[in-house]
Amino acid sequence: MEFLTTRDELRTIYKTPRPTDGPIRKELKALDGHCRSFIGKSPFVLIGSSDGAGNADVTPKGDKPGFAAILDDNTIAIPDRPGNNRLDTLENIVRNPSVGLLFLIPGMNETLRVNGDARITVDAGLRGRLAVDGKEPQSVIVVSVKAAYMHCAKAFMRSDLWKPETWYDRATLPTLGQIIRDQLALAEAAGDIDRELDQDYRQTMW
Repeated sequence: MEFLTTRDELRTIYKTPRPTDGPIRKELKALDGHCRSFIGKSPFVLIGSSDGAGNADVTPKGDKPGFAAILDDNTIAIPDRPGNNRLDTLENIVRNPSVGLLFLIPGMNETLRVNGDARITVDAGLRGRLAVDGKEPQSVIVVSVKAAYMHCAKAFMRSDLWKPETWYDRATLPTLGQIIRDQLALAEAAGDIDRELDQDYRQTMW
């Protein structure tokens, strides 16, 4: 199997867009009203990062719509709620600040992409602003926006992602407890693992 390894090789397959074409012109250097509105309605964002040595990671962040706070037209603050403490994204950011964000709104096929540089803060005022029921995030990811643009609906239309009639019946899929038991070859019953997970979800959601 041969692989494409240069930009020139890629452009023999894919047409080069002109500077006046929509895919190029749509890129903004700051958040406009539509971007701000989209982020304000989004309950979910994916954060792509790497450690600078080529080790990449994508992590989800989710909360009530608008949980990512817009500090100004070039700055977004994303609370880091309790998780598994692997710190994949956070450790990447302290090594290499470049991140890519993908904001989603359930039921909407278009998405918002934001690229920029991220830093991590434990500023008391910002953590307090992003608290839920008095529970502050452990830290806050502050992203300085370099580029923002809407992404077309094709991937979501092809996948029928938001159409319940295309979804698998959850009862036919393994539980996380079953997956963990099998992958780690544990003697513990899958049901016990699932109950432990459910308890953790209830106690440490925020």
